[in-house]
Amino acid sequence: MTRVKFCGITSLEDAELCAGFDPWALGMIFVPSSPRRCKQSEAARIAGALRRRVELAGVFVNATLDHVVHTVEALELPLVQLHGDEGPAYAAEVARRTGAKVIKAARVRSRADVVAMQPFRTDFHLLDGTGGEAFDWRLVRARRSPVPMIVAGGLTADNVEDAIAATHPFAVDVASGVEASPGHKDPEKVAAFAAAVERAGATVA
Repeated sequence: MTRVKFCGITSLEDAELCAGFDPWALGMIFVPSSPRRCKQSEAARIAGALRRRVELAGVFVNATLDHVVHTVEALELPLVQLHGDEGPAYAAEVARRTGAKVIKAARVRSRADVVAMQPFRTDFHLLDGTGGEAFDWRLVRARRSPVPMIVAGGLTADNVEDAIAATHPFAVDVASGVEASPGHKDPEKVAAFAAAVERAGATVA
């Protein structure tokens, strides 16, 4: 069964909504310029309420190592997602200093972007589209890595079954595809997405 990671969580209300559909993980973005930035105070509320129910991920883009470590330790996060230009050595140091599992993300435009993930010995690879759009899922055929793959980018209830059938990922990651507006989840879209992923699992089985 393909797992679900709901990302771009900005409030405890939305976190609890998404947690009700038994996802693998919830992602909170700690990037000041993002419209989906989660405030530290709200992240603390989310962590306090849900850390025993679901994996919680902190999403960072080209942050200092100290900032990542401080945030992860303060919130007791089990997952760190690196969504910038971080290299393999940086990713390894995040894992060493935090004890958290690391998701390394890359935006996929070509086969070369998929191959470039090979040196990352992180716990997960996340392949993302650009500009909120889906990438060409056929490009995952270039992977030669045993690292579990998460697929993201432009996923919605309408296309996630096709994405799963094409890529057979460990998990799918969704943010804008289940939103009413940036940073605010739509209950009907969340429910529809979860149901579509469940159908895809039933089809594979």
